[in-house]
Amino acid sequence: MNPAQCRAARALLDWSQQQLAEAARVGVVTVRQFEASASQPRNATLDVLQRALEAAGVIFVDENGEGAGVRLRKGR
Repeated sequence: MNPAQCRAARALLDWSQQQLAEAARVGVVTVRQFEASASQPRNATLDVLQRALEAAGVIFVDENGEGAGVRLRKGR
């Protein structure tokens, strides 16, 4: 997951940075700095952020020549 995917995933869910931080059990500063590309969190932190978003219905689309992206799971 890259910072743009994280921002887009939150937008699809209509979540604030605080809501993501709470769902992932990390500090809101961690989310803020990652999304601003001000810091690169540890892999474990990225994993819990991504799992929180996926649990809420986000699907991460890998880079396939057209760019990485996100979408919501069908029937959400």
